[in-house]
Amino acid sequence: MTKRLASTLIPLAMLLSTPMAFAEGEVVRHSTPGSNFPIARAVEVPAGLTTVYVSGAVPPVADEQAEKNTVAAFGDTEAQTVGVLKSIEKTLTDLDLTMGDVVKMQVFLVGDPENEGKMDFAGFMKGYTQFFGTEAQPNLPSRSVMQVAGLVNPGWLVEIEVTAVRK
Repeated sequence: MTKRLASTLIPLAMLLSTPMAFAEGEVVRHSTPGSNFPIARAVEVPAGLTTVYVSGAVPPVADEQAEKNTVAAFGDTEAQTVGVLKSIEKTLTDLDLTMGDVVKMQVFLVGDPENEGKMDFAGFMKGYTQFFGTEAQPNLPSRSVMQVAGLVNPGWLVEIEVTAVRK
């Protein structure tokens, strides 16, 4: 066997024997070793599946009586996260997809005035874990969470965009 042929066969054999190898059409979600944190370390999407990019969703008004465009009108980070994820869930449903089809999530959090201007990550996680990593919906997306200076509406603390895959 020539060196060139051998160098081609060895990586192929390694690929086929690793956890990265998957059945055609299957999305593979890699967990973080030794962690039960509810995000995927990485997600592999095989060729041939349709990728759906969902625009950033923002929270609905939670309190009509509160002053417009204030945090009080939209709720705290947890309430806003739940509202945003329900909106995303509705969009996905309209597209014949589910939260289980989400493979990537980007989260933009504004510093909460009630938290000395720091993002309320714990509040976000309380909302997030109602939709991901549950017994009913165990599929975890890869995810980034970042604090931003602000969003379009001064009352918004949360904006989330997702990428889903149609199987």
